[in-house]
Amino acid sequence: MGKSQSHLSKHKDESQDALTANGEYRDGPADEDAKNGDVSQFPYVEFTGRDSVTCPTCQGTGRIPRGQENQLVALIPYSDQRLRPSRTKLYVTISVALCLLLSSLAVFFLFPRSIDVSYVGVKSAYVSYDMDKQIVYLNITSTLNITNNNYYAISVTNITAQVQFSKTVIGKAKLNNSSVIIPLYEQQMDFMVPTTIADEMSYMYEYCTLSTIKVHNIVVMMQVTVTTSYFGHTEQVSQEMYQYVDCGGNTTSLHGHVQVYQ
Repeated sequence: MGKSQSHLSKHKDESQDALTANGEYRDGPADEDAKNGDVSQFPYVEFTGRDSVTCPTCQGTGRIPRGQENQLVALIPYSDQRLRPSRTKLYVTISVALCLLLSSLAVFFLFPRSIDVSYVGVKSAYVSYDMDKQIVYLNITSTLNITNNNYYAISVTNITAQVQFSKTVIGKAKLNNSSVIIPLYEQQMDFMVPTTIADEMSYMYEYCTLSTIKVHNIVVMMQVTVTTSYFGHTEQVSQEMYQYVDCGGNTTSLHGHVQVYQ
């Protein structure tokens, strides 16, 4: 009996020594380090189910390549509050309102408006005669009112005028002096048209020099065209009017009746 127990205990000690010698049975902290070292050798495995997909950043490896830390996009839940900054709707509404306001103001101030041209009348008339050829020279200076109804300045490029008497053109003139009219302003401009009454109308010489008549009024038709430009755009405004002119002497007074045809 005692002999058999001694054999069993001896056999047990030998088995434990053999396991210890072969590294199959260890205790203590060294055993835990060995286990952790063995587990770290296994590759990363992502277990995906029906409702999940493989991470596109690491592609299921659990690691990202070195040097690409700043190039890869982190996966943030859509419900994260950081993706929904506060007052977004307010900022968008204010931006849209400002854009509409600026657009409306631009359209209001830059929309082209009409340029009004009104004929004031004859400012002066200077008469001279050629007794030998029975020619009447009449220099007519007229005045125009040009009104700029726009919110920006315009440039008066030129003024073209033509005078007719008895359906015959007796004088033409073109004023090329450029003038700038400021916004919402009315400016007066004078222009002179030299005219000659001769040839088949030489009979007017006797009428204009007749001493028994104090006022030698004749009716002339004045055709005026004003050319303006703004923002590279050119606009023309024309007028026709009948005007009484005294061909019997020099005058600087505004007289007679004016009938305007636009």
